[in-house]
Amino acid sequence: MQTFSQSPTDPAFVQNPYPFYDKAREAGDFFWWGDYAMACAVSHKAVHAVLRDKRMGRECPPELAPSIPDHLAPFYAVEAHSMLELEPPKHTRLRSLVLRAFTSRTIAALAPDITQLCHDLIDRFPEEPFDLLTAYAQPVPVIIISRLLGVPEDRADDLLRWSNAMVAMYQARRTPEIEAAAVAATNAFVDFMQRYISKRRKTPSDDLISTLIAAEENGEKLSEEELITTCILLLNAGHEATVHTLGNGVKTLLEHDIRTITDACVEEIIRYDPPLHMFTRWVYQDLQIGEYHFKRGDQIACLLGAANRDPNAYDTANSFDPARKGPQNTSFGGGIHFCVGAPLARLELGIALSTLFKRCPQLQLAARATYGDVYHFHGLERLMVRRN
Repeated sequence: MQTFSQSPTDPAFVQNPYPFYDKAREAGDFFWWGDYAMACAVSHKAVHAVLRDKRMGRECPPELAPSIPDHLAPFYAVEAHSMLELEPPKHTRLRSLVLRAFTSRTIAALAPDITQLCHDLIDRFPEEPFDLLTAYAQPVPVIIISRLLGVPEDRADDLLRWSNAMVAMYQARRTPEIEAAAVAATNAFVDFMQRYISKRRKTPSDDLISTLIAAEENGEKLSEEELITTCILLLNAGHEATVHTLGNGVKTLLEHDIRTITDACVEEIIRYDPPLHMFTRWVYQDLQIGEYHFKRGDQIACLLGAANRDPNAYDTANSFDPARKGPQNTSFGGGIHFCVGAPLARLELGIALSTLFKRCPQLQLAARATYGDVYHFHGLERLMVRRN
């Protein structure tokens, strides 16, 4: 496979990674990204195949597992129980228990709450130009996931800060300072969740934490560590990606002068400028995909943002088409790790966008929107807008 070099922190790449993806995709379904020393699936077909191939997974093969430095032990102690990082049978058990609490009925019942929250936030919009991320895109998902779990929404700022610090561990710009902040956030998050799990054990409610505590599969329940990690994962994943998608989506809609929100438009937003651009898999046995050979212990990066712009999967792939029809995009992953929160994300996006443009039909960009240096995520630093 052909080798390409591209710093993931290069300012031009951060602002627009898609030309690099287009160039790399021309070389085939896979390429070698020299900066990561890793093979990358870049076409829709290849990404789709890797995400669903059970000969690959998220857990590192035991013989290749790195030693964890003492100063990072708290962070990785939490990650060790994350269903996002596990494979069957552990993953199967954890996901099954979470799905018992994360039902479609539970999600659908949130619609009135989401709608009212959006109206309440819009009521507080200032007349002068303001940052839509902090005023709208961030509060909506973090408050809703807090209500769903049953943790006090007046701690939303803390939850957002802790989540951002932990998620930064997966960014290309990772530094010792980012690591220290992530560990501090992990310790604070764990202490916070321990107290609320303890409270719900004594006084169960109709929230997700109480449901997770009660959930049982073949006589087994979630351990304390699994409960804490699962709640942290749901809080982190339940808002991090939605914040980016909502911000990216509003930017795109304003740039294209589109104000009507349909289900197809929401899907196109998720495809066109997704919040997560890279998701990795370990190879568990020697295998071949097309003309490419991989060995046990290899790591493959699925470039979700590239797959979503593959011209072999979508006509005029680099254009935004709110009525687009085509194959399922890869933004929510695939296979056994397909995003548990996808139905909630779609519901939040649909309600938040339609409510925003119904209430603010003259909304306009007040300044050039720039993306943050957060690859392999992809989200805006801020989104300055004016109401008219």
